[in-house]
This record gives sequence, C-alpha cells and structure tokens, in this order.
Amino acid sequence: MAKVDAKTVKELREKTGAGMMDCKKALVESEGNLEEAMAWLRQKGLASAGKKAGRVASEGLVESYIHTGGRIGILVEVNCETDFVARREEFKALARNIAMQVAACPNVEVVSTEDIDPETIAKEKAIEMGREDLANKPEKIKEKIVQGRIDKRLKELSLLDQPYIKDQSITVEELVKQSIALLGENIKIRRFTRFVLGAGIEKKESDFAAEVAEATGQK
Repeated sequence: MAKVDAKTVKELREKTGAGMMDCKKALVESEGNLEEAMAWLRQKGLASAGKKAGRVASEGLVESYIHTGGRIGILVEVNCETDFVARREEFKALARNIAMQVAACPNVEVVSTEDIDPETIAKEKAIEMGREDLANKPEKIKEKIVQGRIDKRLKELSLLDQPYIKDQSITVEELVKQSIALLGENIKIRRFTRFVLGAGIEKKESDFAAEVAEATGQK
C-alpha cells in the first residue's frame, strides 16, 4: 500500500473539492499518483461534491418506503437547492434508495455521527474504559483502543457510514456525493423516521432490532 502524505492529500482536495477521506482513499487506490487519483475521484463522482457541500439545501422532498407486508415504514427527508432538481427522476430515485437503506439498517439511529449527543459518546467511553480486557493496558494504549471501539460503534449508528445496499463498494455518503456531482447541487439527508408494526414502549431494543432484521431479511 502506497504511503500517502498530508501535503498530497491537501493538494488533491484543492484541485478537486472532494473530501479529505475521499482524497486519501483515491491516493491509496492510485498508489500515490495524483493524476490517477483525480481520475478515480471523477469516476466515483466525488471530484466536485466537496465544493457544493456548503451551499444551502432548502428544497427537496419527503419520500416514503413501505416494506413488503406492511410491517416496516420509512419516512425520509432529502434536501437539494432547487425545486427543479427535486422534480428530477434521479433525485427521486436517490430518495427512494435512501428510504430503502434505512429499512435495511435497523441499528442506524442518526444521519451522521455528528448528530450523536456528546453525552452519549461520553457514556460509551466510560463503559469501554472500564472493561476488564483493558485493565492491565497502559493508559495511552487503553485510550487508543477505546477510541477505536467508539469510532466503530458510532459508525454503526450513522446512516451515511453504512455500505450502500445496492453497491457494497460504496457508502451512503459516497452515494450522496455521486448524486451531487450528477445533479450539480448540494444534497443532504436531513432526517428519517422508522415505523415498525407493533413496536411499542414495552418492547426491548433487542426485540425491535430483531423484528426489523427479520422483516428485511438482514440476519
């Protein structure tokens, strides 16, 4: 695997507008070759997505998805910049696919890891720090292990970090970026709601997740 330095990543980002992690991945895939990395980002539809990420997205649509048998229902709001793009079939298809993604991921709770309450993260860290398998580890090593575990856990809760159900080689975030490049506007998944038949307060979270997994075929 080619060693990628921060300076090259920054240069690629400035040239393409792609995200830092996307640039790093492109350089790794291209063995450090800047031109090939740029081509890789264009092929993935990521080369211009970053430049549009800061633009206001206040239009869009609310899409619904009802899983076969009517046991699971999803509502998702996906935003874009103009009503013109919101009416395009490509945008509608994206919203439908995102709704289906939520149905297939019963453990997902938020759009992005940035939406997770810091208090929740602090509690997770306290739990991990107290685990027996880390009791004899040096403090610095323990911190590193715990951070890795927390990062993994947070990604499990984040919709954008999930492998896309129709193409496991990309994440939902990369799918959105490809749509940004295709449609030429900033696109954001704002929120989603999941309804599961019979899932009331009396049901445990484990039962809730198992029910959704069974209904979507995700075992």
